[in-house]
Amino acid sequence: MSDGDHQRHLRRGFNWLGGATVLAKVIDFSTILAVLTFLSKEQVGVASLVISTGMVIEAFDGLGTGDALVQAPTVAKRQLDSLFWFILGAAFLMGAVTLAVAPGLEALYGVTGMAAYFIAVAAKQPMVAAAVIPLALLNRDLKYERIAVVNVAATLGAALTRLGLAVAGAGAWALVAGYVSSGLYTLVGATLARPFRPGAHFRLDDIRGLVRFGFRAAAVNLFEQIFKNVDFLLVGWFYGPAPLALYRVAFDIAMEPVMAVGTLINRTALPVFARLAGDRAGLTQSLTWSLRRLALLTAPLMVGLILAADPLTTLIHDDHGLSYAAAALPLKLLAAAALLRVTSQLLTPLMMASGRPGLAAQLSAATLTLLSAGIVAVGILLPAEGGIIAVAAVWLAIYPPLLAWGARYLERTWAIGTASVARAFLLPAAGVALMAAVVWTLRLLPGGDRPAVSVAIVAVAMAAAYGGLFRYDREKPVS
Repeated sequence: MSDGDHQRHLRRGFNWLGGATVLAKVIDFSTILAVLTFLSKEQVGVASLVISTGMVIEAFDGLGTGDALVQAPTVAKRQLDSLFWFILGAAFLMGAVTLAVAPGLEALYGVTGMAAYFIAVAAKQPMVAAAVIPLALLNRDLKYERIAVVNVAATLGAALTRLGLAVAGAGAWALVAGYVSSGLYTLVGATLARPFRPGAHFRLDDIRGLVRFGFRAAAVNLFEQIFKNVDFLLVGWFYGPAPLALYRVAFDIAMEPVMAVGTLINRTALPVFARLAGDRAGLTQSLTWSLRRLALLTAPLMVGLILAADPLTTLIHDDHGLSYAAAALPLKLLAAAALLRVTSQLLTPLMMASGRPGLAAQLSAATLTLLSAGIVAVGILLPAEGGIIAVAAVWLAIYPPLLAWGARYLERTWAIGTASVARAFLLPAAGVALMAAVVWTLRLLPGGDRPAVSVAIVAVAMAAAYGGLFRYDREKPVS
């Protein structure tokens, strides 16, 4: 396969999965804003604790064998059969562990009735597990269009489930059920997109190599999921459900798009990087192209959120009519952190593709340690009002040293210089600077300072920036 073919596959993956990600986030964001009006901040906080714990538990599903399957040179039907039953058995085991620890989690957070929500979390584990092989096969075959359809359909189904239950007065159950139902919708979609019928065959020797690689990859996934959720768990522990709701709203608006892009990166880049592991020039070109496309996908949105944070949060209210205005400054800090975070996202698939999941796990562990230590220090030293802002600032503080390490890794291991990486960000930086100037100018017009009008100005400027950037990007490809 030529370098042009590899870049074409990356472009297909980013365009299809990127478009699906944007559409899914629009659906998610729109429905969550509606759901918040039917829930109290305490209910949002409790649901956040349950969902965050569930996502950490979910990291054990498949035990990393999905990544092992994607990078394996060949795979036989008997291996797929054995792998399916191995993954499903591990999922039922994790479901049982979830039920066993639920009472202890309820006691730890002091929220009466919290343990009942984990019955739903336990039920999700086999659903997610059963979808691992169909999704891995789709990714292995570079079927990005089908993956995009599955993602959007599952997101839409979960969003409608969440919204319907919220309107019906289900409270925190609306958010928990929406989270759990996404597993069911993903399973149905993946099975339809890539039918897989496991045979009645299981032999551990058939999958020993996949499992061995998977265990190391699972460590990466586990660290990543803990990293994505440890702040919610610690903020809820130190400050309680209501302050957690403020933090969660700020975080979801700012970081959820980047987390979705992280999934997009792994699904798109991992199989392509795996094929280019022995071609340093081709890998450099694909990495640089991917970095610029990532910045094009995320920079206008993150800068737009920084510009819209104050008016946007004043427009969001809970079921008592109280606004989420206190989330504005954390939202700005988290959006800035998201721009740095997305820059580091390609390191993991690069390490995985080159057969170094252990190094990827070490990087994830270091990031998790820095974030956790910072949040614990904030929780001990500061009360809730200043603590929520400080936790957001911790996110912003951890990425400069990690990015410096990543730059050294690229230069020493792959001979990819910092200048080559920096050039990938010139076009996105110019585009968002122009977008910000337009927003500041239009806000000077009569009525431009009204919250709804101000948010609309940012939305229009952001749409124009995306259109201009992607049009120019087609004409000026990275060399």
